[in-house]
Amino acid sequence: MGIADDAVEIRARGWRTLAALHGMIETELERALQREHRLSVVEFTVLDALSRQDGWHMRMRQLARAAALSSSATTRLVTRLEDRGLLTRILCDDDRRGIYTELTPAGQELLAAARPTHDGVLEQTLAEACELPELASLVEALHADVPG
Repeated sequence: MGIADDAVEIRARGWRTLAALHGMIETELERALQREHRLSVVEFTVLDALSRQDGWHMRMRQLARAAALSSSATTRLVTRLEDRGLLTRILCDDDRRGIYTELTPAGQELLAAARPTHDGVLEQTLAEACELPELASLVEALHADVPG
């Protein structure tokens, strides 16, 4: 195996490690958020992304990017969340083709209730992952830039 092959294998191993950690975290978050708040990880991600915006709204394509979804999947998700009264769509004043998505008070309340669950599960799952030799260095790298 040459140097170039070694580099490819190192990147592939890193990607597999990252995917394993992501899968572990996402599985635990999905269970807890569904059980305690009837909310999926991607729904939480959308509500969280909207809450972090000035004015509490985003264009649909920005939301799709934030949630790592296609445009059509984002539209379906927004429709489901809108049907639950968690967000609303607003036509853009300066571009009638543009649509903003905005949290409703009910969406803000659900997000506030779900955030401690999300953060606690994330912290617990990362602590568990840190005990696994194959994931420990990645978890340590995640914590390296966190003040505290």
